[in-house]
Amino acid sequence: MINLELNASWNKYLLPEFKKEYFKDLQKFLKIELEQGKIIYPQGCDILNAFKSASFKKVKVVIIGQDPYHGEGQAHGLSFSVTKGTKVPPSLKNIYKELKTDLNIEPTENGNLQYWADQGVLLLNSVLTVEKGLPASHRKKGWEVFTDKVIQVLNDEKEHLVFILWGNDAKKKGEKIDRSKHLVLESAHPSPFSVKKFYGGKHFSKTNKFLLKNKIKPINW
Repeated sequence: MINLELNASWNKYLLPEFKKEYFKDLQKFLKIELEQGKIIYPQGCDILNAFKSASFKKVKVVIIGQDPYHGEGQAHGLSFSVTKGTKVPPSLKNIYKELKTDLNIEPTENGNLQYWADQGVLLLNSVLTVEKGLPASHRKKGWEVFTDKVIQVLNDEKEHLVFILWGNDAKKKGEKIDRSKHLVLESAHPSPFSVKKFYGGKHFSKTNKFLLKNKIKPINW
């Protein structure tokens, strides 16, 4: 089910996780779900796409969300991003609106954020799979342990990262981040249900200001 191929720069840190019992149990869970005829997003080859798109060395920003989109053809392993040609979901529309307000960047009709990932933005969800039509359906199956490990490694091994935490699930991920060496930005989730508390955070400009301050090339949002 899960294609375990990563950008080689992650192997040192994440390959050992694939051999642990919690990850084996997670794989068994997904296998059984598929055997029962359930539809899971994203497809197996895209589940770990975030770790193929942004190399460990290149990561300078981490955007953390909740779990993948649960509609057909949307999720492709990058948080908040959708496949090319797919209608832009409401959460991403709200992200684009905030980007316009913050940096005066016009929204695009394309919802694929691969160009962010290519610049070193790790687009990570707390949970990396979901059943069709059922948000949060794969919580507490093991993904949280895996993504906690990812954040721990980034926190310990790198300097001057920006962690952008959108929503309560993401904020929980920020509890162990060393804020003396990394910038942590938090807000409500950009979902229509909480967007009023999302708007106005200016996370895009704050990110670039921090990167420039630390002599790191800013993101072309």
